Amino acid sequence: MIEAMNGLFITFEGIDGAGKSTHIERLAQALRAQGRVVTLTREPGGTPLAEQLRQMVLNDPMDAMTEALLVFAARRDHIHRVIQPALARGEVLLCDRFTDASFAYQGAGRGFDWDILVTLERWVQGGVLQPDLTIWFDLPANVAALRLAGARTPDKFESQPQAFFERVAGGYASRMSADPGRFARINADQDAQSVWSEVDRAVREKGILS
Repeated sequence: MIEAMNGLFITFEGIDGAGKSTHIERLAQALRAQGRVVTLTREPGGTPLAEQLRQMVLNDPMDAMTEALLVFAARRDHIHRVIQPALARGEVLLCDRFTDASFAYQGAGRGFDWDILVTLERWVQGGVLQPDLTIWFDLPANVAALRLAGARTPDKFESQPQAFFERVAGGYASRMSADPGRFARINADQDAQSVWSEVDRAVREKGILS
């Protein structure tokens, strides 16, 4: 059961190389400067169990259904151990990816059944828990690939061809189309300061920063 919560839940979405990590840290600093208590977390991951599942999902070969089930199992543990308690304490929770990523990666990218993902979302999130704001860093796949080139050893998703990430972007666009009031689409193909200006505007429009 998902209980009512008083905090703020903000998720950051987008493919690797889009700049999520830089701007999630910057938003955390801005919120803390205004006296808010901030919890930073990520998916898959955020708890010891979920981090173990993350390593499997990112590195071990498996079919799309197994992948989706593991991601949602990790999410369930994350919700109950981290997300729900932080929001109940009235904190601002900033999460690097959440359920939209499952629809984008496993659904659109890997071709897994969208309706089954909707069912898993309802089961795991109690039909209630959704972010107050989702900041989607929209970046062309070819630009992301250039940014990541040589940065680190790629995991199995980062090793996918450009067409995969184009499908992922389409998955994010579909999620935004279904719930436009929750999303802020950020043009991530800009310099860092311009991207931050869009993020800053999005959170101020929601009244999250004064």
